[in-house]
Amino acid sequence: MLFLNLFRESFYFALTALRVNKLRTVLSLLGVTIGIFAIISVFTAVDSLEKKLRDSVASLGDNVIFIQKWPWTFGSDYPWWKYINRPQASPAELEVIQRRVKSASAVAFEVSAKHTVQHENTMIENVDVLGVSQEYEKVSNFELAEGRYFVESESVGGRSVGIIGSSVADALFPRQDAVGKDMKLFGRKVTIIGVFKKQGESIIGNSTDSEVLLPLNFMRDFVDTRKESANPLILVKAKPGISNEQLKDELTGIMRGVRKLKPSVEENFALNETSLISNGFDGLFGIVGFAGWFIGGFSILVGGFGIANIMFVSVRERTNQIGIQKSLGAKNYFILAQFLLESVLLCMLGGLIGLLFVFIGIQIADKGMDISLSLSSANVILSMTISILIGIISGFIPAYSASQLDPVEAIRMN
Repeated sequence: MLFLNLFRESFYFALTALRVNKLRTVLSLLGVTIGIFAIISVFTAVDSLEKKLRDSVASLGDNVIFIQKWPWTFGSDYPWWKYINRPQASPAELEVIQRRVKSASAVAFEVSAKHTVQHENTMIENVDVLGVSQEYEKVSNFELAEGRYFVESESVGGRSVGIIGSSVADALFPRQDAVGKDMKLFGRKVTIIGVFKKQGESIIGNSTDSEVLLPLNFMRDFVDTRKESANPLILVKAKPGISNEQLKDELTGIMRGVRKLKPSVEENFALNETSLISNGFDGLFGIVGFAGWFIGGFSILVGGFGIANIMFVSVRERTNQIGIQKSLGAKNYFILAQFLLESVLLCMLGGLIGLLFVFIGIQIADKGMDISLSLSSANVILSMTISILIGIISGFIPAYSASQLDPVEAIRMN
């Protein structure tokens, strides 16, 4: 009951201070509001971007090793001259890996090209066309909305069948079922046997929405798998319980044997994994997050001084009232808690207004700029925690000074 009475009185005093000194209160809360808005806005944008990036990377498979000519490394010291003369991955190497590897559950080969897809009078240019081997379905994380994947006879025989993305299906066959219909690709008629489930845009550009998937042995008639422009790669998926490091160790031995590399010779192939992409962005997200703290921190600092100023003024204006309360038996901790709660409530109000602005900004971004953002519960809790801490820090000294007033002297003061 004591706590409830204390909280009720503090809340009443805070509301009274807001009503009596509207302009002063608004200006003081402005710093906290801007600070919370800046920090939570940056964190919301970073969290949404990071989630979208990690979802895009996860779609590649976190337990998949990509055998390629080029490593997925970044930076100014990237030694491109060291890799330019490396040989490309080949279907022959795929067959050797399939026979020898013990730690993999599936192995697939992939080549790609940009080409025009046509159905009757409708044409789509620069479509991503992928030629894949039979086990690609087991390695890649895709879902079909309609139809089916290639059967082994279609893959081995190089049949003219294909699976298309949802965007390609909508463009070629609006308001129609695409499965069973034909499209023209590489000057050949290709029968559509499946449609990928709509995935949406991907930050790293690996969305299936605008892709066409063909059997590798069909695509080899039109694309040279030995050329770098085809971006040939071998995808190897680890068995359950096998780490990427274990799989990479085994693949290193197999590839060195396939390419007849002596022990003293450096590998002429790259074993890439999705962690290289996600780790490369961790530093960037850290810098952006620090920038949010830095910008918002200054605003919150200014807001903290403003709240402290309000509390000192509030103590001075209510000195007589404090004297009367103490003369009637109010303890020092009661006066301290009273003003401290008032400071916290003021800061929480500033934090809530900042969150409201963030929410409005998210709605504008979603509807006006087609950017998917979401305000997480973690960021809401963070904003309220910051507000409470600023309220405690800013209000403690004024509250303590109020609690130490002599009741007789306080009553005499005007």
